[in-house]
Amino acid sequence: MQYERDVEDTTSLEGWVINKCNQWRDHYESNYQEKFDEYYRLWRGIWAQEDSMRQSERSRLISPALQQAVESSVAEVEEATFGRGKWFDIKDDYMDQQPQDIQYLRLKLDEDMRFAKARKSIAECLINSAVFGTGIGEIVLEQTLEMVPATQPVMDGAMEAVGVEQRTRTVVKLRPVMPQNFLIDPVATNIDEALGVAIDEFVPLHQVELAQEAGIYDSEANVTTASPDTDIEADQDLTLYMDDKVRLTKYYGLVPRYLLDEAKTTEGDEESSTESNQSEYVEAIVIIANNGILLKAEENPYMMKDRPIVAFPWDVVPSRFWGRGICEKGYNAQKALDTELRARIDALALTVHPMLAVDASRLPRGSKLEVRPGKAILTNGNPAEVLQPFRFGNLDANTFNQSASLQQMVQMATGAIDAAGIPGSINGDSTAAGISMSLGAIIKRHKRTLINFQDSFLLPFVTKAAHRYMQFAPELYPVKDFKFVASSSLGIIAREYEVTQLVQLLQTMSPESPMYPLLIQSIVDNMNLSNREEIIAGLQQANQPNPQAQQLQEQQFQMAIAKEQATLEYVQAQTAEVMTRVQQNQVETQLLPVEAETDRYTAVMKGMGSEPTEKEFNRRAKIAELALKQREIETKEDIVEMQMRGKRS
Repeated sequence: MQYERDVEDTTSLEGWVINKCNQWRDHYESNYQEKFDEYYRLWRGIWAQEDSMRQSERSRLISPALQQAVESSVAEVEEATFGRGKWFDIKDDYMDQQPQDIQYLRLKLDEDMRFAKARKSIAECLINSAVFGTGIGEIVLEQTLEMVPATQPVMDGAMEAVGVEQRTRTVVKLRPVMPQNFLIDPVATNIDEALGVAIDEFVPLHQVELAQEAGIYDSEANVTTASPDTDIEADQDLTLYMDDKVRLTKYYGLVPRYLLDEAKTTEGDEESSTESNQSEYVEAIVIIANNGILLKAEENPYMMKDRPIVAFPWDVVPSRFWGRGICEKGYNAQKALDTELRARIDALALTVHPMLAVDASRLPRGSKLEVRPGKAILTNGNPAEVLQPFRFGNLDANTFNQSASLQQMVQMATGAIDAAGIPGSINGDSTAAGISMSLGAIIKRHKRTLINFQDSFLLPFVTKAAHRYMQFAPELYPVKDFKFVASSSLGIIAREYEVTQLVQLLQTMSPESPMYPLLIQSIVDNMNLSNREEIIAGLQQANQPNPQAQQLQEQQFQMAIAKEQATLEYVQAQTAEVMTRVQQNQVETQLLPVEAETDRYTAVMKGMGSEPTEKEFNRRAKIAELALKQREIETKEDIVEMQMRGKRS
C-alpha cells in the first residue's frame, strides 16, 4: 500500500517541500527503484519471481559470486582506511609555530569519533555504495547524557561514596541512509549544487515525542501513527509493522524566503525583516511529519552554512548523482551464472530421480503409483511389459566449466579477487608474471575507488564534524582553519603484493648492506601483525648505533688517519733525501769552468798516448756514458727501495 500523495498546496512551507519531494520520488521510482531492489536481492541471496530468466525455472538457487565480490571490495577499502588505526590527520598553516594544537585536536576528534562509533557507520555506507552505487550518510548532532563511574567524599572526607556521575556530552554521529529514503534534485550531480535534499523515512513515535519535550520540534503539533508505505521500508521481505511509527521528512536546502518567514511567524517567532538585497531563497532546515505536519523550520544554524549530508559514488557516472556499484558491474555475469546453475539443478532433478513409463490401461483402477523402497506396485499383466524405467539422459559435464567461466566473468567485471581458485585467477594456474599483472590491475581499481571515497565522503565528513564540534563545544575544540587529510594506506591485497616484492628484493641483498634493515622494517610494517608497532620499535632500536662502540670506532678511525699521515710524511722525507742526492750527482757531473775543463781534457789526452785515435776516443766516451747510466739506475733503485720501506712501515 502506497501513501497517497495528495499534498499539492505550495502556498505553505510544508506544502512546497512535500511537493518537491513527491516530484523527486517519482523520478527515483521510475528510473532507479526497480534496479536497486534487484541489486539488493542479489546481494542478500533472496529469490524473486521477477528475477527468473526462464518461465520454466524451478530452482531458486542464487550464486554467491556477486556477494563475494561486494564483500571483498568493501573489505579492501575498509582495510585501507582503518587498517592502521589512524584514518585521518590534520594539517595546519605553514606559519603556525605551535603544532601542539594540531596534535590535541586530532586526538580529541579521534576519541569523539570512537565514542560515536563512526567507523561502524562508515562501513555501512561503504556497503550501500557497493550494492546500490552510492553511499549516503546524514551528520546528526546530539546532546547525550554520559554516565561514568565516580567517587565522592562523604562525612568530611572520612569515607568515599561510589556512584555514577552524569554529564552532558556533544556528539556528532554519522547515520547511514538507504537509497529509497533519500531524495535529491534530479538535475544535480552532488549535494551542494542541488536545490535541496531530503530524507524520507519511518522513525519510532517516541523519538518524535521526546524531541517535542526537549523543544527541538514544535510541541503543539499533534503527531500520530503514519500510514504504511512499502517503497521506503528498509527491508522488502519483512512483514510491515503498522503501529507507533511516524513518517519523517527532513529537508536540507533552499526554500523561498517568504515561506520560511511565514512559517516562523505562525510558530510565534518575530517576523524577520526582508531587505531588498537579500536573495529570494534561503538555506534552511525543514522537518515535516506524516507529509503535512510542520515540526521545525529554521535557517541553517551551522556556522559554515553547509548541508549535513555526505555522499559518494562507488564508481562515477558522468553527469549523474547516482553512481555505479559492484552489483551493477557484475549484474549480467551474475544473471547468466544463476541461469546456468538453475538449469543444471533442474536437469539434475530429471536425471537423478527415478521415473517410470507406465501403461495406464493395465494398472488396477484407483491405484496410486509411487516409487519408493519397499513399495509394491500392482499391475494387470507382466510388470516388465507394463512398467519401464524412463530417463532423459545424462547431465552434461561441461556445465561445470561453463559455471567457472561465468564466475570468472563476475570477477573480471567487479575487480574482486576470487578465493575459489578458478584456473587463470589469482589462486589458480597462472604464472608469477601473470599473477603480478593481475594484482597490479586489481590494486589500481581499488586505489581509484579509495581515492574517490576519501575525497567525496571521508574528508568532508571529518571536516563537517570538526566544524560542528568547534561551534557547539568551543571549550574543547580550538576554532581554527585546519585542513584535514586522509591517512589511508594500502589495502590487504596491495600489502601482500608489496611484501612479496620486498622479499624478492631482500634475497638479492647482503645482510651487511645498510639497506637490509630498512627493507625488513618495510616488510614488517606491511604485515597485519598484532604487535607490529613493538617489532618496528625493536628494529629501530637495534639499528641505532651503540655510543661506546661509535666512540671506539671514531678513535680507531682517528688513529688510522694519524698513521697514514705519519707514513706519508716519512715517504716524503725519504724522497726529498734521494732527490737531494741526485741533484748533487748532477752538479758533480756538470761541466767545469773553461780553464778547469781545458786542464781535464789535457790530462785525458795524455792518458791516450802520443797518437790518440778516434777509435780510442769513442771507446773512452762510451765507457763514461755507461758509467753515467749505471749511476742513474742505482739512483732510481734507491728511490723505489725507500718508497717500499715507507709502505711497509
